[in-house]
Amino acid sequence: MEEKGHQTGHNTTLQRYYAAWESRIGYQLLLGGTRHFGYYKPGTRWPLPLSAALRNMEIHLYNMLELPAGSEVLDAGCGNGHVALTFARKGLRVQGIDIVENHIRWAQQEIKAQGMEDKVSARVADYHQLDWIPDGSLDGVYTMETFVHANDPVQVLREFFRVLKPGGSLAMHEYWHLDDDELPPETPKDLSQSIKRIDSVSSMPTNARLRRGVLRQMLRDHGFTNVEEEDLSENIAPLLLFFYMLGYIPYLIIYFFGLQSWFINTEAGVQGYRGLKRHLWGYSAVKAKKPMRSVLKNNDDV
Repeated sequence: MEEKGHQTGHNTTLQRYYAAWESRIGYQLLLGGTRHFGYYKPGTRWPLPLSAALRNMEIHLYNMLELPAGSEVLDAGCGNGHVALTFARKGLRVQGIDIVENHIRWAQQEIKAQGMEDKVSARVADYHQLDWIPDGSLDGVYTMETFVHANDPVQVLREFFRVLKPGGSLAMHEYWHLDDDELPPETPKDLSQSIKRIDSVSSMPTNARLRRGVLRQMLRDHGFTNVEEEDLSENIAPLLLFFYMLGYIPYLIIYFFGLQSWFINTEAGVQGYRGLKRHLWGYSAVKAKKPMRSVLKNNDDV
C-alpha cells in the first residue's frame, strides 16, 4: 500500500527530469532502471556486464553502514527499489522513500514480485521532512546519489541526525566538483558550462555546492562523528567511458543544434567523462556515526 509522507515541495524540476523520455528510456535500457553508477576495480577497462558493476556499488554502500542483520534503515531516495532490495537480501530492514510517485509505484511492484514485503517498504515522502519517523528510531540512513538533489541540505542532515539512534550509521555516495575559481585556466569553457547546466536541468542544487571535502565537513558541523571519505572516482570511470563512447556522436549533433538541455543525460555522459579525466569533478563515499551522546546542532552553514 502506498503511503504519503510530508513533502516540503513537489520539486517540479526534478519531476520533469525523471519524466523526460531520455531519462526514462536511458535508465531502463542502459541500467535496467537503476539510477546510480557502477563500481569497478582500479585498472578495469571493459565495463560489461553493467549489472555486476551496479550491484558492486550497492554492496560497497551496504558495507559502509557496518550494521548487523535485522537493523532498520532508511533509503533516502530509493528510486525503483534496487538498492533497498540488495540491502534487504543482506538482512537489513529497509524503508524506502522518494518524491517521484512513478519510482515508488515501480519499487512497490518490484518488492512484491520478489516477495520482500516483510523486509522492504516504499512510500512517497521527502527527506527534508521525516516527521513520520520518531526521533532516534533508525539504525542507519543512506543515500545513493540522491543528496545532490536536496533543496536544503542543512535541513536534510538535521533530519538524518534526528531519526538515527545514538551510534547509528550514515552512508552516502555522492558527487563533488570544482568551483569556477578552482578550475584550471586551461579548462575548456564548454566543460564548465556543462557542469552548471547538468546541475540545473537534473535538479542538483546541492551538487552545485559540494566542492571537494565539503560534505565531510558538513557532517562534522551537524554533529556527526567518525566521518570518513573515500574517493571512488577511478572506480566509476569505466562506466563513464562506456557512456562517452556511446554518446559521443549523438552529442556532437546535440551540441551543434544547441539542444543540450533536452538531452542532458547524453551531455552528462560525454562531458562527465571529460571532466572526470581532468579531475574537475569526482565521486565520494562518505560515512559517519551519530555519537552515543549527542545534541542536534542548529548550523545553517554549508
